[in-house]
Amino acid sequence: MRKILLLVLLFSLGTETVLSQTSAKRQQELEAQRLRLKKEIKQINNLLFSNKKTRKNVVTEVEDLQVKLNVREELIKVTNAQVNLLTRKINLNQRNISSQRKELEELKADYAKMIQYSYASKSLQNRLMFLFSSESFLQAYKRIQYLKQYTQYRRKQGVAIVEKTLLLQKLNKTLIEEKSKKVTLVNENKTVQEQLKKERINQQSLIKSLKLKAQNLSAQISKKEQQARAIDQEIDRLIREAIAASNKAAGKSSKKTFELTPEAKLIAANFEANRGRLPWPLEKGIVVQGFGRQKHPVVKTTTIQSNGVTIATSPSSKVRAVFKGEVMSVVTFKGSNPSVLIRHGNYITVYKNLGKLYVKKGDKVQAKEPIGEVFTNENTGKTEVQFSIFNNVKALNPKGWIYEM
Repeated sequence: MRKILLLVLLFSLGTETVLSQTSAKRQQELEAQRLRLKKEIKQINNLLFSNKKTRKNVVTEVEDLQVKLNVREELIKVTNAQVNLLTRKINLNQRNISSQRKELEELKADYAKMIQYSYASKSLQNRLMFLFSSESFLQAYKRIQYLKQYTQYRRKQGVAIVEKTLLLQKLNKTLIEEKSKKVTLVNENKTVQEQLKKERINQQSLIKSLKLKAQNLSAQISKKEQQARAIDQEIDRLIREAIAASNKAAGKSSKKTFELTPEAKLIAANFEANRGRLPWPLEKGIVVQGFGRQKHPVVKTTTIQSNGVTIATSPSSKVRAVFKGEVMSVVTFKGSNPSVLIRHGNYITVYKNLGKLYVKKGDKVQAKEPIGEVFTNENTGKTEVQFSIFNNVKALNPKGWIYEM
C-alpha cells in the first residue's frame, strides 16, 4: 500500500511538473504572438493610415479598416488566451502555496517537538545513562548510531524548514507577478476592444454610405476580378509554354511538369529545403489579402479568388527575388502594371503590380536582389504587390513558404 501511495505521489508530482513546463511554453508562444500582432497593427497604421490626404476611395478605406479589424480581433483572442492561462497558473500556484504552508507548519511543529525532547534529554548525564543502560555492547552501539542519526535528522529538518520558507517566498513573488501581468493584459485588452468597437462603427458608417452604390460597386469588383483572372490566365499560359519549350529541348513530351536538368533539380531541391524560411519579397510590408477563394471585405455576397497574397508597403519600395533563379518572363498586360516571373527549377515566383523594372527576360538573379519597384495607385494611395508561388502550374499558398508570413 505504501509503495502504491508513493507511486501515486511521484506520478502527481511528475504530471504537475510536465503541465507547468507545457504551460510556460504555451505562455511564451502566446506572448510572441501578441507582440507580433501589436507590431503588425503598428505597421498597418504606418502603411495604410499614415497619409489620409491620399485617401480618395471609400472602398479602399473599408478594405484597409477590415485588415486592421482582423488583426485586432486576433490580438484580442491571443490576449484572452494568455489571461485564461494565467488564471489557471494563479489558481494552481495558490493551491501549491496552501499545500506548502501546511507542510511548513507540520515541519515546524515536528521540529518544535524534537527541540523539546532534545532539551529534556540534552544533559551529558542523560545521554550516558541512555548508553550505559544498554543490555549489550551491540545495543549500546545501536544507541550511539541512533543519537547520531537523530542529530542529523534534526539538522535536516532545520534545513528543510529554511528551504520550504524560501520556496514559499519565491511562490508568493511569482504569484504577485502573475497577478500583476494578468491585470496589465486585461486592461490592455479593454483598450483594444474599445479601439475595435470605434473602428467597426467607422467601417459600418462607410459601408452604409456605399449601400446606395451597391450595384455599381459590385460591377467594379467584378471588373477588377475579370482583369485579375485575365492576368492569371496569361501567367498560366506563359508557364505552360515554358514547360513545353523546356521539355521539347530535353526531348520529352510532358506538358504539365518541367523536365529538369541536374542544375535545375539542385535549385528546385534548395528552394524546397527553404520552405518556411524564404525571405519576404519586400523589406517591410503587411499581407492585406490572403491566398485562395474568399469573401470580399466590403461586398460580402461577392467572392474573390487569389492565386497569391497581396502585400501593402510604402511608396517607392523595392521588390526583391525571394530565391536565386532566372527571369522567365516579364508580363505587360493591357490595363495592368508589369509582372515578373522568376523560375527556380520547377518552381516559379511571380511579382505583380510593378511600377519600375530592373530586370529583363533571361537575367539571372540572387535571393533578395531588387527586381523592380512597387506601383503606387494615385487614386487610392495604395502601394501593393501581388506575390505568388507556383510548382509547375499549381498555385501554392505563400504563407507556408515565406518566413513568418
